[in-house]
Amino acid sequence: MTTTPSLFNPHTYDPTHFDPETRRLLRATVDWFEERGKRRLIEDYRTRAWLGDFLAFAAKERLFATFLTPASAATDEDQRWDTARIAALNEILGFYGLDYWYAWQVTILGLGPVWQSDNATARTRAADLLSEGEVFAFGLSEKAHGADIYSTDMLLEPQADGGFRAGGSKYYIGNGNAAGLVSVFGRRTDVDGPDGYVFFAADSRHPAYHLVKNVVDSSKFVSEFRLEDYPVAPEDVLHTGRAAFDAALNTVNVGKFNLCTASIGICEHAMYEAVTHASNRILYGRPVTAFPHVRRELAEAYVRLVGMKLFSDRAVDYFRSAGPEDRRYLLFNPMTKMKVTTEGEKVIDLMWDVIAAKGFEKDNYFSQAAIEIRGLPKLEGTVHVNLALILKFMRNHLLDPIDVPAVPTRLDAADDDFLFRQGPARGLGSVRFHDWRAAYDAYAEVPNVARFREQADALCEFVTTMAPDEAQGRDLDFLLSVGQLFALVVHGQLILEQARLTDLDESVLDELFSVLVRDFSGHCVELHGKDSATERQQGWALGTVRRPVVDEGRSAHVWQLVEALSGSYEMSL
Repeated sequence: MTTTPSLFNPHTYDPTHFDPETRRLLRATVDWFEERGKRRLIEDYRTRAWLGDFLAFAAKERLFATFLTPASAATDEDQRWDTARIAALNEILGFYGLDYWYAWQVTILGLGPVWQSDNATARTRAADLLSEGEVFAFGLSEKAHGADIYSTDMLLEPQADGGFRAGGSKYYIGNGNAAGLVSVFGRRTDVDGPDGYVFFAADSRHPAYHLVKNVVDSSKFVSEFRLEDYPVAPEDVLHTGRAAFDAALNTVNVGKFNLCTASIGICEHAMYEAVTHASNRILYGRPVTAFPHVRRELAEAYVRLVGMKLFSDRAVDYFRSAGPEDRRYLLFNPMTKMKVTTEGEKVIDLMWDVIAAKGFEKDNYFSQAAIEIRGLPKLEGTVHVNLALILKFMRNHLLDPIDVPAVPTRLDAADDDFLFRQGPARGLGSVRFHDWRAAYDAYAEVPNVARFREQADALCEFVTTMAPDEAQGRDLDFLLSVGQLFALVVHGQLILEQARLTDLDESVLDELFSVLVRDFSGHCVELHGKDSATERQQGWALGTVRRPVVDEGRSAHVWQLVEALSGSYEMSL
């Protein structure tokens, strides 16, 4: 029996695939937002109100303590670090507003260096703070250097007791106004190079911690703070030397994954509003949705959103099944960060083209969705940074697969402890993958999957016979175009894997791949126009452009699924 995609709908949401306490907490979170209502949600967003009431709810329910305490630090049986349920909460918080998600997200980042640390005192302190309902912060970025941690100006002066005195400032630090514990990255003044790095725990309430300002005009408190002669006791030190550097990158590995499901939640809420409005708007005597271009745009937004959900759900499985011998998640992670979030931007833009001026109105969720969706591709590394990272895996993934056991669906109540013992943040070129072709072979009879497979095979030919030469290897603009093509192949692969696991309606899959065929063709045209593209590469690019397979019956079926969203959810006032 095939299944049709379902969007998150608060009226019907019942996550029975989770254990009872997870199910209760997720449903309680939805109910809290629904009881507050849309008017309060929008008013708090417009007035930049701090999230005190939400954090009070989370503390009362022990939401963060239950979801963000790994089993190694747990005090009750429901506490674990479970990527599947973390992803579910990301989606819910994104659905109601990115401000709520952001306080949760930067708490996750702040906890990363602690849970990776062997410092038992700091770990116990963090677990206690979570139980008390505190939030956390991640003090990495600086105003002058951004996230260039090689150049940190947070300086630690050694003291006779084995501790330090810290001085310097950090910039763009979420929750910096309220965090019970801030994981701060710095360097010793007496040791040069990587051996001098230090991660330490600071308290935002300490008199030597000076909050400068919120650097954004938002409920998100994205702070600038300054430490002046801040005492760092030996028990505050989380990591030293190269381990501190690895903790920074591995924390971002954990945290960046959350952006994909937050993006999905934003798009889902906006889609209910957009489809309902368009279906009830009469223009020239007809509903707006009677116009062919409107149907196309809303249908494209819908299938792109379905693709976002399929890819992210499948990526969870690879995260949860990761280990020292299976690091495939290191590719799928920047993919969720870069590809899924930029798909989210496209989904919002398509719907906004349809609802037009309605998207600006202050009484709608859509107006904030249109703003907030822009931030996700730019957090935890830009699109360009993550594309460059993705390129490191291209040759092994496309051309050199290995046989490995299939990764199952991972919704079990297990602790994802490997995420806090990832080890050195290097060796990406040695990561190996299963054969991507198997996912495509399983749907070889679906017309647009077959059409896209032609393009994917052509990319293998490109990498094998006309890969960038030494000069092009220094032309990041050219390489990023190649990266976009590779990213589409990986995107399609995990979509197909999840489609098979969930027995997805093949009409929806075919419609989605018709969009991906056009995307691939568009990036080929872009590559053709790059300054450094050789004549042979230009010929390959234009020769790989394909037209999607058109099927009016398929498109009509998908439109019925979109049309059914009209009026199916509206947040109470």
